Amino acid sequence: MNKKLENWKEPTILLTSLSIAGIGDFIYLVAINIIVYQMTGSAAAVAGLWIIGPIVNIFTKFWTGSFIDYRSKKKVIIATYLLRAGFIALIPFAPNIVGVYVILVFLSIAKSFFGPSSTTYTTMLVPKLKRKRFNSIRSVTSSGAFIIGPAIGGTLILLSSIQATLWINALFFVVSAFLLVRLPEQEEIDREKVPKMTVAQVWNDFTVVKQFFAKNKYIAMIYLSFILVMIFSFAMDAQEVVFTQQVIGLSEVDYSLLISITGIGSVSGGVLLSIFSSKFSLRLMIVLGVVMTAVGYVLYAFSWSFLSITVGFLILGFFIVFMNAGIATFYQNNIPIALMGRVTSIFQLVQSSIQVVFILGIGILADYISLRIAIVSLAIIMLLAALVFSYYVLKPEKGRYYTEGEEESEGKEAVV
Repeated sequence: MNKKLENWKEPTILLTSLSIAGIGDFIYLVAINIIVYQMTGSAAAVAGLWIIGPIVNIFTKFWTGSFIDYRSKKKVIIATYLLRAGFIALIPFAPNIVGVYVILVFLSIAKSFFGPSSTTYTTMLVPKLKRKRFNSIRSVTSSGAFIIGPAIGGTLILLSSIQATLWINALFFVVSAFLLVRLPEQEEIDREKVPKMTVAQVWNDFTVVKQFFAKNKYIAMIYLSFILVMIFSFAMDAQEVVFTQQVIGLSEVDYSLLISITGIGSVSGGVLLSIFSSKFSLRLMIVLGVVMTAVGYVLYAFSWSFLSITVGFLILGFFIVFMNAGIATFYQNNIPIALMGRVTSIFQLVQSSIQVVFILGIGILADYISLRIAIVSLAIIMLLAALVFSYYVLKPEKGRYYTEGEEESEGKEAVV
């Protein structure tokens, strides 16, 4: 037992660091929405917060992977934590809304480095046999942050001020960075061999990733298909407040309660999965998660009351944990660590580009047709796409990509 606990010491520290940062993200989300609305009184200005991140990703993901793969992932994560802490602490000093948006752009740039580097470092630190359970527990902590973060943010704002809340919020990222310092380096970086960040180097890295995709078409197809399925959920989420209040007729209190119930569903699913993760095959986790999440959105789209929409959100919250943990484990097991930063950046570039188009598209479409029809259409298409996606995941001859032991996938070839 002591040996098992010792083996989980470093993954636990990493989980704690990521969880504290996750709570910080949600505190920030509450505070920034309020401060932008107070400064402008404009719902459009608040809605603009939704697309800053994706737009910044489009301009940064071309080269972030090239930067990350040749440098210490641990140091990159620590740097992003400290930069985010610094920029959040500066928000109260912004003289106007333009200043706030400039700071938010820099925050998004820092965060664009965090995703690929944290995914790669997690893969390096956590052994393959532990990844499924680690990702399951990570889903619990993410869901917990979804509930706890806004609650802490709201309480801090009530007890102090938005400015003080943002400064306290910055400390969450400082603590996360401090915890990460205690973890070991997982790679030896020879500074002499680190290439300069030139256009030629970035283009060469694009070529390397393209070669990997060409030799591993199934891996690329599965993950890109997953992104496309989830794009429909992003588009629906962007209209969630309007849909629940104007179409369903929920109050702001009802909506807040609904979000909390969804979070409770996610925590319940995560706890169940973290305890019984060995009982679920990786393929079952992915298929069950994707299909039932889509079913949750369909129930949401056809809802007519608080009770009916609660059922949809509970299903969605419960099974999204299975989906996220499953696809994260598949990704970590099949993408070579040497390429993971670049591959992750390219995938996130594609995702952000489609995301911006979908969010803007559904907003424009809702002006011409009923929002109900738009949401129902997206939900049905998402369910159909999820079923097609599941067919390719469950193909018997592709089982080697879903192995959970120490052996590697037979078809995976690293192009470094």
